[in-house]
Amino acid sequence: MKRVLIIYTGGTVGMVSQPGNGSLVPADFDRIRRLMPEIDRMPVAVDYYPFLAPIDSSNILPEVWQLLGRIIVENYTGYDGFVVLHGTDTMAYSASMLSYLLEGLAKPVVFTGAQLPADVVRSDAKENLINALEIAAHPEFVVPEVCICFDSKLLRGNRTVKFSSEKFQAFQSPNYPPLVEAGVHLQFFTEHFRPYAPGAQLAFQREIDTRVGLLKFFPGLSFDQVRALLNAPNLRGVVLETFGTGNLPEYTWLLNLLEERIRSGIVFLNVSQCVAGAVEQGLYSTSRRLLELGVVSGHDLVTEAAITKLMYLLGRHPDDPTAVAQALGRDLRGEMTIAEPKYVPTPAER
Repeated sequence: MKRVLIIYTGGTVGMVSQPGNGSLVPADFDRIRRLMPEIDRMPVAVDYYPFLAPIDSSNILPEVWQLLGRIIVENYTGYDGFVVLHGTDTMAYSASMLSYLLEGLAKPVVFTGAQLPADVVRSDAKENLINALEIAAHPEFVVPEVCICFDSKLLRGNRTVKFSSEKFQAFQSPNYPPLVEAGVHLQFFTEHFRPYAPGAQLAFQREIDTRVGLLKFFPGLSFDQVRALLNAPNLRGVVLETFGTGNLPEYTWLLNLLEERIRSGIVFLNVSQCVAGAVEQGLYSTSRRLLELGVVSGHDLVTEAAITKLMYLLGRHPDDPTAVAQALGRDLRGEMTIAEPKYVPTPAER
């Protein structure tokens, strides 16, 4: 019988309504266990690790990511898989960061939660948790990744975005297909799994550097706004959320600011605002200058995976922005697909 450890961090799945104002607040894990007796009937040995103080996922801090990593590492040899109950608001960030911190992972780490509390009649909590447990403890197929299990699909964690605050289909993986689909049977798409060595040694990186910024472009973004972010004290890296295939306004002051900060050692990572698709720096003139300046292309990275990847690499290479930039451009945990650049004809050829 497979053994799975359920780590309960908090989130909607275990929340209850406050008397008086009706606001949802985290509750203890015993409440969930009482509402889901089906777990005891499953052919899997389940143990529980509930946080003493459950957390609304909007309050998640990097310290929680480090704690989750330590719990998994300390219990790694005793279990075949792990299920992390987590709030949906920052689940994609947490799953992305854990995918980077846990190098050499050869067992499933499945994040799940719910859009409605477990004690609500129409709650999706039971289906999500049972699917997550079945996948984490499957007798034949091992998914050696950090994933998110929601609404009958298992998605690679560092490929996901929270798509809806209302639908049970809360998450999407716009640039990568599902790993598993749950219907009458579990359908495993093993061709989409990351390769792994069953006997690989798990390594855990404890250092995370949060001195990063996110600059989302929009028509009318001003010099003062950009300068305020790029001049933030101790800033070490910035994710640029650009238009389309990685384009930004060709303002001279903007390009000068970027060049100045790159020379000072700040690392810049370019991702698209589009839900699906990829950055192709140099495809248009509005991104060619970024290529020349040394801005790193994030290809088809989603923003959640981009921010956490930058934090992870800045922690791994604390004094070497060149090493950070080089690693940002590589696929580390299946978080991005690096496509060959498209040929762009010159004006004379056109």
